Amino acid sequence: MRKKISIIAPAFNEEDCVGELATRLTKVFDQNPNYDFEAILVENGSSDRTFELLSEIHEKDSRFTVLTLAKNFQTDGGISAGLSIADGDAAVLMTADLQDPPELINDFIKLWEDGYENIYMIVTKRTGVPWLRRLNSQLFYSFAKHVASIEIPRNASDYRLVDKKVYEVVRDMPERNRFMRGLFAWVGFKSIGIEAERPERFGGTSKAFSMRVFNLGLRGVLSHSYRPLRLITVFGILLSFLSILSIGILSIDWVLNGVPFPGFGSLISLQLLLFGLLFLIIGIVSEYVSLIYEEVKQRPNFIVSSIQRKSSK
Repeated sequence: MRKKISIIAPAFNEEDCVGELATRLTKVFDQNPNYDFEAILVENGSSDRTFELLSEIHEKDSRFTVLTLAKNFQTDGGISAGLSIADGDAAVLMTADLQDPPELINDFIKLWEDGYENIYMIVTKRTGVPWLRRLNSQLFYSFAKHVASIEIPRNASDYRLVDKKVYEVVRDMPERNRFMRGLFAWVGFKSIGIEAERPERFGGTSKAFSMRVFNLGLRGVLSHSYRPLRLITVFGILLSFLSILSIGILSIDWVLNGVPFPGFGSLISLQLLLFGLLFLIIGIVSEYVSLIYEEVKQRPNFIVSSIQRKSSK
């Protein structure tokens, strides 16, 4: 029985890239004649001609499905939307800007057939990326591992091939704040990375601005780890300890040397004690809030406006 591979590629204002993406994906299809392919191109709220070009691609080749979202839901929202209609034996997650080289899919498939269930690209070099972006990436991986204790392989990309059993688990997770790279790392399964250079964009301009990347990284850490909240608790305990210690030291100093003016020591000690207790209380409350806020948010990760897909017979 022939296996089917679903390819999911969100596109936001990528009118300069989607034509070349379709051409190179078609070559990958032709290089793997023993598989059936469907490319789910997610039009992610673009304001340029991306939708028109994607519609033309679908008309020429029905293997390309066009899923249009009601607005931009960021890359992870676009991937979630694509996964919601994927039915392949495996799914490839990639971007439409061709910084995820489609030709790497051939290597993904070979490792998939060898028994690996989560094959991802490890970025060895980011061509054309400003030094600040590269620094942000390294800081994120260091913070995620050493502070938040999130086991995401260093320099791992969202570009990956995942077996159906893997993407179905991630797809069925009820949480609203989705950081796909963290989710695929969390679920486990037999995983392996392929080292490759990330080329420059084929065309257009990057949408990964520093603040957007920072917000993505912050969201990823907070949605996958409660350790930052626990650091607040630890900080509160530390301040409380220091305040008690300072009371003892100041008391000895008062006895030996007197006080600078009446009430000085008591005010300082009381402030330190209250601030320590305040952070401790905030930390405890935050622990409970962290358990609640994931459950109370019920907004969808994406809203589908329309779909152009080959009709099933």
